[in-house]
Amino acid sequence: MQATMLSIPDLIKKKRDGNALSDDDIQFFLQAVVENNIQEAQTGAMLMAIFMKGMVATETMALTKAMKLSGEVLSWPEEWAGLVVDKHSTGGVGDKVSLVLAPALAACGLKVPMISGRGLSHTGGTLDKLESIPGFNVSQPFPKLRSILAEVGCVIVGQTVSLVPADRILYALRDATSTVESLPLITGSIISKKAAESLNSLVLDVKFGRSAICKDLASAKALGESLVTAGNNLGMNTRAVFTHMSNPIGRCIGNSVEVIESLETLKGKGPSDLMELVSTLGGVLLVMTGKVSSLSEGGRLITESVTGGAALAKFQAMMVAQGVSNENAQSLCSAQADYHRILRRADHQTELRTHTQGVVMEIDGLVLAEVLHQLGAGRTNAGEPINHSVGAELLVSLGESVNKGRPWLRIHFESPALTPDQTSRLEGALTLGGSGDKPLRGSLIEDMIPPM
Repeated sequence: MQATMLSIPDLIKKKRDGNALSDDDIQFFLQAVVENNIQEAQTGAMLMAIFMKGMVATETMALTKAMKLSGEVLSWPEEWAGLVVDKHSTGGVGDKVSLVLAPALAACGLKVPMISGRGLSHTGGTLDKLESIPGFNVSQPFPKLRSILAEVGCVIVGQTVSLVPADRILYALRDATSTVESLPLITGSIISKKAAESLNSLVLDVKFGRSAICKDLASAKALGESLVTAGNNLGMNTRAVFTHMSNPIGRCIGNSVEVIESLETLKGKGPSDLMELVSTLGGVLLVMTGKVSSLSEGGRLITESVTGGAALAKFQAMMVAQGVSNENAQSLCSAQADYHRILRRADHQTELRTHTQGVVMEIDGLVLAEVLHQLGAGRTNAGEPINHSVGAELLVSLGESVNKGRPWLRIHFESPALTPDQTSRLEGALTLGGSGDKPLRGSLIEDMIPPM
């Protein structure tokens, strides 16, 4: 085979010079990574060569497939055929969609083995949010994961050591080598993990805007099309929805506070923008699995599972199955829940007030997330501890008219406290317009690669 005749330096040089790697080349490289038969500097050099020179579609496909096969591939009972689904978001601010969508899909009869990630940089992680619930265990062995899925219909866990080990190694080095934004590397990372879940259908929430990885619709579509092509080529029915991500989703940003907002949403009292994402993404999956024939019908069924309480019951069952006590799960899901009896509340809260009157035109989610990250809500390096109680609540809505001195943001913090510079940045995140102005954003949904 060609790959066995080329050394690792030869492969790096081949890609550095702009040549396409063969399937054997890619397999040889990834095997060396997983078996630790390669210097870390060489892995970093290959990542940079891929970042600088890119990959053609056949290379990206070979990379994704080889990453998938670098570890364990999950399998499911025959009676679940066509029903195993998942959603992936490219990351945003206040993005708590998974906490509402997974139980809603389970309530509609689908199986959702959601393997999620932790927050890194300014984006929050689903696992971090769930771990703010005392007892919630995101590390489940596969037999237990399968039994939870059989009993409840949804499970949200972290990536296991045996699942796509090549991605675990490359993901950490991509961050260290500033190659995170590489389209083929993003595609390989996301789709290899989803393919190793042996999904029947996958919907991608590809976000664009100031608070997203993709800053404009064109770059989001390039990423979405790469992901959809790779997913479909690996046998997963894969589609994408392109959504705006500049203002925060919902009214809460942080870990504990987003769990509270998710629970309120599951009780039928959620913000409209969050429910729009949940019903749209869920509706797409219901069409993809043949449960419904139209997106409108799918969206309606998802909404009814939330407003009718079926999704809340699934979330409660999932909490108990993943280690939360019956008493705490029942209390959190009760109509008059005292959330902070169970979820940690930050020692301090402070409110920011408007300096003038006007109409709320924009709230810069990226600024809010970056300041909360500095206050302890996020991490810079993988494995760092975070403070689940740090967060923010928006006290105003887009398009709302506010008077001077109106509280518009509540910050939950401990140590360190807000600095004058951080306070100034937060104040600058709010944009007010004149009385006749209207915010630009209507629907969060801009476009999609729809179900066939």
